Amino acid sequence: MAFRRKIIFTLLFAVTQICTAQTDSLVSFSDPSKLWGNGIERVIEEAFRQCFRTRIINGRIVNIRLPFAENHERDILLDSGWDFFEGGKGSPEILWPVIEEKLDSESFKEYISALSSGRERVFIFDILKQSWSFSDDLFDIARMKAGSYRGLPHRPYVLTSGYGARESDVYNYLYCVGHVGIDCSGFVWHVLSYIGRQGGVDLGRALSSVLGVSRGANPARYAGTSFFNSKSPEVTAVNDEIRNLRPADIILFKDSNGAIAHSAIIQSVDFNKGIIRYLQCTDEAPLFERGVHESYIYFDPAYASVSLNSPDLQWTQKRFAPFPGEKDSPFSDDGERYRAYNGGKVVRLRALLPAIEKINR
Repeated sequence: MAFRRKIIFTLLFAVTQICTAQTDSLVSFSDPSKLWGNGIERVIEEAFRQCFRTRIINGRIVNIRLPFAENHERDILLDSGWDFFEGGKGSPEILWPVIEEKLDSESFKEYISALSSGRERVFIFDILKQSWSFSDDLFDIARMKAGSYRGLPHRPYVLTSGYGARESDVYNYLYCVGHVGIDCSGFVWHVLSYIGRQGGVDLGRALSSVLGVSRGANPARYAGTSFFNSKSPEVTAVNDEIRNLRPADIILFKDSNGAIAHSAIIQSVDFNKGIIRYLQCTDEAPLFERGVHESYIYFDPAYASVSLNSPDLQWTQKRFAPFPGEKDSPFSDDGERYRAYNGGKVVRLRALLPAIEKINR
């Protein structure tokens, strides 16, 4: 009997230890300071986490990230275009109530029901009309499986399993029907603004004259990628050798014309482990990463003097078409994209330096 009690006590103790370890792990994850300390890395992580919510949809826990917003890149075949809510420049506190309202709508409930039929279907989204439909036609399904994509930029086709909504299905609805999300520079501005608030700097007010912001207007609408690439004295070019990079630096990617087409922000640079973590919002990513997500660059700590243009760096962020079946991205990963068209660049916002110094103190 004493031996049995000892065994039971040992098992209970082991279970308690496991539960305690798991609880400690969750607490560490929920508190950014446990992972990133109390400096600028923590503040950027807090801004990043504001872009995510967890919701139960049809009995399933679904992690929702702010979708990418794309106003006029897909309307090339139309006479008129569409506008995302707030022009893709809304902050998370503005966007989430709108997203919640759309997820509570009757249209979304019908969409979830159609996704839960138990059989494969091809969903057809009409972005201009903010509507969706589906096809049960076996030939339509077979064509999608065979790689014969019939969608258009403004009418994406998506093959679904019939077993309920996944994170990617929620994304498709919010993007195509909801017209709600945040674009790359809108996300970067959100992070920069949050850093400013935490460090006692009203970034919108500090840059209003430089940006040419109209009275009462949202500064984020003026702080696009063109501003980050401007000759403004508030934007300082950074030599993109890794040893020069700092959290809150902005990574800029060029397009085929040499103009800046995409922006991301550095969250941390670990010179001991050789890891750069940067954050961005784009839809040219793996299916479940479309929207706001984290990305990494690995480098040899012994060679921190190399440029981001070096082909020796390992950029882990892969690039894919926004909807399976569409034309693939011309670049396999972010590294290829950064090196393309004579290389990208890195800039730093001078107006934020006092805030960053205050946070790090």
